[in-house]
Amino acid sequence: MPKSKILLSAFLISILGAWPLAHATKITPIHAIQGSDSQSRLTGQECTIEGVVVGDFQKKDQLRGFFVQEKDADADERTSEGIFVYDSHVRVRMGDWVRVTGKIAEYHGLTEIKSVRNVKVIKKGVPLPPPVTVRLPFQNANYPERFEGMRVVLAQTLTVSDTFGLGRYGHVTLSEGRLMAPTQVALPGKDASAVSAANALNQIILDDGSEAQNPDLKSSPLLRFSKKKTLRSGYTVTGLTGVLTYAFGKYRIHPTEPPQFDAKANPRGNSPDVKGRLRVASFNVLRYFNGPDFLIPGGAKNPKAFRRQRAKIINAITAMNADIIGLMELENDGYGPDSAIHDLVKGLNQAAPSGASYAFVKPNLRQAQVPNTRRLGDQDITLGLLYNKKAVALVGNPATKRDGAFAGKNRQPLAGTFRETRTGEQVTVVVCHFKSKTSRSPCPNDPDQGDGQGTCNKTRTKASADLMKWLVSDPTGVRDPDILIIGDLNAYLMEDPVVAFEKKGYANLIRAKAKPGAYSYVHGGEAGCLDHALASPSLAKQVTGIAYWHINADEPYICNRDTKSG
Repeated sequence: MPKSKILLSAFLISILGAWPLAHATKITPIHAIQGSDSQSRLTGQECTIEGVVVGDFQKKDQLRGFFVQEKDADADERTSEGIFVYDSHVRVRMGDWVRVTGKIAEYHGLTEIKSVRNVKVIKKGVPLPPPVTVRLPFQNANYPERFEGMRVVLAQTLTVSDTFGLGRYGHVTLSEGRLMAPTQVALPGKDASAVSAANALNQIILDDGSEAQNPDLKSSPLLRFSKKKTLRSGYTVTGLTGVLTYAFGKYRIHPTEPPQFDAKANPRGNSPDVKGRLRVASFNVLRYFNGPDFLIPGGAKNPKAFRRQRAKIINAITAMNADIIGLMELENDGYGPDSAIHDLVKGLNQAAPSGASYAFVKPNLRQAQVPNTRRLGDQDITLGLLYNKKAVALVGNPATKRDGAFAGKNRQPLAGTFRETRTGEQVTVVVCHFKSKTSRSPCPNDPDQGDGQGTCNKTRTKASADLMKWLVSDPTGVRDPDILIIGDLNAYLMEDPVVAFEKKGYANLIRAKAKPGAYSYVHGGEAGCLDHALASPSLAKQVTGIAYWHINADEPYICNRDTKSG
């Protein structure tokens, strides 16, 4: 009997010892889940994976999950060895070797494991796999898919090309060098389309690893943003290490090491020195509404935000030390003591140095046959002309045009002729603001043609033609050939409305005098010139220089007038 018991025990022990081998958990390689397609073929199936945690974003205000990468890669370079696990119940850390069981799913194009049934930390302190080197531009739109969920390094120096989403979502767009707006550097049509396609491959989003809106950037361990330590477009970053992922139609990198931005690549500078005697400036004041009606769409949200906007504009105009200033997007509330333009000039004179005393130009609206002789145009925003009375004097009759292309979508232009105090020389300055490209206010029979120029291109081009015809008529009555057209034409350098002026002999001062790569506006990460300066042939010979001062275009939207982003 004792011998039998011993034999039976030995037999039972033998059976139990073999049990895990007979029913061992099946481990599915991550590359088998990812596959070589954009979506996993195992979607909806439950799988178990093993790998090392290469990115931990489990906190409530983060992604509420972590990234796991396979130890051994397969022979197919098209398949990723990493995957996102949507789970924050079991705390893991980078370097943990984990086993995870859950269902395979696709979330906004990202392959992930969700409905997690089990997470087990098998070993801690496992060396991380070396990051895979990824470069911009990508070879094709699907190329980054092979790195989804993996630890990567962008070893090259990348440029911050867009900061619009910084305040709202905690992300910025990076590219190899500046991205230029297609029609800034190429003719509309197929050439512009080629630039657009190249731009799409030359960008990646640097994300803070959080789903929170309006995050506290001051306490962000990655961005450490503040007013004094801002993050401007044009800054560069080298050797960015993190996890590559995909969300909302864009490839992203969630840094696992704080990025080190080089502010010297695009520092805040003083007002540019363009030489010469007479300085003329153009300034968009972003819907400067000073009245009690702050709820007008696009204006400051409250009095505090307006005071901030006002102070910024006054500081900037004072620093430019311009003798003549064209303004866009003033509240169109006339010229009385409570008007926006009167308020701005009052503030300028309070802050101006002793050598300046500003006044505004008021056109003869009755002479221009304007129905409402109190306002310039029928829209809620209008144009303005300011001048330093100690440098120039207003001569002739300030004029505007309200018919033709300026009877509807384009704002009425404003022209004034000025005589320089020291020399007696004269110049006519015309400030313009053509119809925008937005589809929110479409132009009848003038839709987007798909050539890169946006909606209302014919409307803007007709404005160019009508403006030049009007100027031939000598609207200010001074008969001086020196004419300078400035303002927001809402058209990039190679677009029809701008080229129309050049075909009629006007010199495009941006093309002729500005540094290569000039831009006044950044939209969607693409930089270009919407704001222009065009000179008549006689005046073009006298221009000594032109430059953009990037106190707006390169700054994050969170630095604007409003007290909160979004």
